[in-house]
Amino acid sequence: MGKESMLIINIKELWLHSTSPVPLLKGQAMSLMSPMKDAYIWIEGEQIKEFGLMAQCPSLNVPKYDANQGTVIPSFVDCHTHLVFAQWREQEFVDRIKGLSYQEISARGGGILNSADKIKSMTEDALFEKSISLVHNAIKNGTGAMEIKSGYGLNPTEEIKILRVIKRLKASVPIPIKATFLGAHSYPLKYRENHQGYIDELIHQMLPQIAEEGLADYCDVFCEQGFFSPNETDQILTAANKFNIRSRIHTNQFTHSGGIDIGIRHQSLSVDHLEVLNDEEIELLKDSSTIPVVLPTAAFFMNLHYPPARKMIEQGLGVAIASDFNPGTSPSYNLAFAWSLACIKMRLLPEEALVGMTINAAHALEIAHEVGSITPGKKANLIITNQIPSLGYVPYSLTAPWIRQVCINGQFIL
Repeated sequence: MGKESMLIINIKELWLHSTSPVPLLKGQAMSLMSPMKDAYIWIEGEQIKEFGLMAQCPSLNVPKYDANQGTVIPSFVDCHTHLVFAQWREQEFVDRIKGLSYQEISARGGGILNSADKIKSMTEDALFEKSISLVHNAIKNGTGAMEIKSGYGLNPTEEIKILRVIKRLKASVPIPIKATFLGAHSYPLKYRENHQGYIDELIHQMLPQIAEEGLADYCDVFCEQGFFSPNETDQILTAANKFNIRSRIHTNQFTHSGGIDIGIRHQSLSVDHLEVLNDEEIELLKDSSTIPVVLPTAAFFMNLHYPPARKMIEQGLGVAIASDFNPGTSPSYNLAFAWSLACIKMRLLPEEALVGMTINAAHALEIAHEVGSITPGKKANLIITNQIPSLGYVPYSLTAPWIRQVCINGQFIL
């Protein structure tokens, strides 16, 4: 047959399957899918060749994996992470317990500035080794594609170092990775009173080198009160557009910060966080191609109001869900936990949340042709569950073990 083949047989339920490309699913479409029951998947090489009912399973002389009545779903797509960092920030966790706010911690040199300070003492090789271990751990937890941001450098040398680490990760791990330049994550201390000086450094020093080395797929800005204003965000994204680097924006985490309007104006791929969102902003998103990305683990960890994802879906938006994995405000790459939070705290149905962290997240990274659904021709990136009574058992069961096997590019990794 040429390429190595395999059959996964005796699948109780096969979710998010399609024989044709799956668009961004919006509104009611996020909950209309139904599983194929008693199914098989035929994998050829690294890709899905076909799927169907067990009664019609082809008789092939190939290795067979018995799913033993487990459920199969596409692997997760984590479309918002800050995975490359030097040290954890558990002391800030304690500080918040004592009553300090995120903004107060940042104002005294903590938060993002803390991570930026720590990364200076770490070599590129050491940072790569730490980061690749985290990627492999995320894969074992079901992640089959991800985005990784810089943003813990805040100067040309360190931002480029982080992006080079991400480039090495792309070449070293078996899943698709997208790199995002987030130099505009915060202002370094020396530019606290000279915002334009740092913006000029971003635009005239960092972006040209990043573009020349091909280090970033996207450019991101933290558009929020106390960080980058709408006008400052606009400057940076305008410069990125000149290098054909598409944008995405952190916005509306704490306030109605104006980032949604800027993102839509720049045709940003996504606007992320959205803990604070009103009807007018939802209407703006409905009339755009910009994808709202919600980060329930960050809201949980920081004890913030959760994004109104239920309302977004009822208003016809296609929502994506990501981990926001980072050392300060969301120290978990476990998207199964985000799935639980999406259902419990944002009142999403289990299948809506699954869509949000698979096919819609894949569209938010422009890789829906590769991953995000069980479709012939896509990567065989799959999660096989233990025997579970229904899809809803996964978010319902919180931290109970549910993954039996993870398949990446047609290879089992557990």
